Amino acid sequence: MTDSHGRVPAGDHRLDTPDAPRVEFGVLGPLAVQMGGAGRTPTAPKLRNVLAMLIVHADQVVPVTALMRELWDDEPPASGLTTLQTYILNLRKLLAALTRHPTARVAETLLLTRAGGYQLTTAHAGLDLNRYHEHAGAGRRALAAGDHHGALTHLTEALNLWRGPALVDIPTGRILESKRRQYEESRLVLLEYLLDTQLHLGMYHEALTELAALTTQNPLHEGLHAQYMRALHLAGRRAQALETFHSLRTTLVTELGLDPGPAIQRLHHAILNNDPQLHTSLTPPPADTIPAGTWTSTRSY
Repeated sequence: MTDSHGRVPAGDHRLDTPDAPRVEFGVLGPLAVQMGGAGRTPTAPKLRNVLAMLIVHADQVVPVTALMRELWDDEPPASGLTTLQTYILNLRKLLAALTRHPTARVAETLLLTRAGGYQLTTAHAGLDLNRYHEHAGAGRRALAAGDHHGALTHLTEALNLWRGPALVDIPTGRILESKRRQYEESRLVLLEYLLDTQLHLGMYHEALTELAALTTQNPLHEGLHAQYMRALHLAGRRAQALETFHSLRTTLVTELGLDPGPAIQRLHHAILNNDPQLHTSLTPPPADTIPAGTWTSTRSY
């Protein structure tokens, strides 16, 4: 609404004005929809499912067929299309109540109908996934440039956006489950780069706190165990570093019938021989080894 001069009255911000409050969406943890401190997250399981699909494909057209497959797998009910349209209408009403704008306005600026599907736009909204990607990318570039302090800042910011396991309270179908696994793997990769950065900067004890939990949660992950061994050795706990290797080897043989890989075996040999090269700076990984769109005290989330 505008006055006779076309100005927006105070307290009546439109969604498409620069100073308008933004709707914030979050999926890196429990589903969250809020604006200016007020939350309006749907509670109905399938409504949450539809919203999550729109969020993880933000600024893309999500086909009706994909939404129906996510909701009902390969057996949608005869009324599936009508039911989906009702879900979209309910989401628009929810967003209208949150933004205090007409449902039609929300349909024009936030949750759009497109040919063959629907699109959630972020031109007037914020998304934790987008911020995660931005910080992860900045951290990647800093690592490639050898700027470990900058990398530490951005990687920490990226990981601090997580409020729990991705999509933790969403009834995932095949598409959302694949996204959930992608995000969780991305987080683990980013954690590895953060830990490498901490070791570069001599933050051995900070890295140890994280790695003690991560190796327990991921008992077959050789990369995390290698980082743990190195951090222990650099912190003056050589015997525990060797014990970590033997524990990993026992677990791998028992669970998979496999020996540890060559890289961690070389590390084990270097620690056994107290190789002085273990105390030299690590070489930062090239930029293309860190996924561009991927994603203190012990970081449980």
